[in-house]
Amino acid sequence: MTTHEDGSTVPRPASESFWEPHYQKHIRPWSGLPNAVLADITADLTPGSVLDIGCGEGGDALWLASRGWKVTAVDVSATVLERARAQAAERGLAANVNFEKCDVSQSLPNGSFDLVSAQYFHTPIDIPREQVLRRAAVSVAMQGVLLIVDHASTAPWSWNQDPDVRFPTPQDTLEKLGLDENHWQPIRVEAAQRTASGPDGQRATVTDNVIALRRADH
Repeated sequence: MTTHEDGSTVPRPASESFWEPHYQKHIRPWSGLPNAVLADITADLTPGSVLDIGCGEGGDALWLASRGWKVTAVDVSATVLERARAQAAERGLAANVNFEKCDVSQSLPNGSFDLVSAQYFHTPIDIPREQVLRRAAVSVAMQGVLLIVDHASTAPWSWNQDPDVRFPTPQDTLEKLGLDENHWQPIRVEAAQRTASGPDGQRATVTDNVIALRRADH
C-alpha cells in the first residue's frame, strides 16, 4: 500500500508490489561492474545523456556516470533506488546521476537522450514490454543509440527454470518494435554468448540477445 499525505492509502501498482518486497528481502554484493555488452557498445561513444531503464542497484548507471555520462536512472523500487543513491554519494558521482522512481509500464521521463539502455528488462509481472520499448525508442535523440540486451537462455540460478520457455530471437524483438528502417541503423543485432557469474559464485555460459540501433536518417 502507498500512503498519501492525508493518510489515505491506495494499492501499489503490480510492478512495485513485486519489486519492492523483492529488494527489501535481497541484498546482492556490490560488484560495481557494468553489464559487459553495455561496456562494449559504449566504448566508442562520446559521453552525453543516458536513460537507464530498470536500473536496479545502479551498476550500469554509476559506471556510465564515472565516464562522463549524465545519467537518468529509473526503477520502480524505492528501496533499490536508495541503495543506488548511497553508492553514488560514496563514489562522488551524485552530481552526474539522477535516480528517479518510475513505473516504466506507465511512463518514462520526459526528454531525449543520446543513449537509452534497457538491460535485461524482464519481469514476472505482466507488463506491456513492447510498448515500453517503443516509448524508449521515441526517447532516443537523433544520432543517439538504443541498446536492448535480453536473456536468451536460462542460467542455472535463474528464478525461471521452465524448460518449455521459448526465448525470442533478436530479430523477433526488433520486429515487434516496429521501427522504421529508414530511421534506424543497426549497430549490432545478434545472439551472443558470455560467461556469467551467479549469486553464490557459480559460473555458466549463457546467451544474450543484443539489439543496438542508431537513430539516423539514411
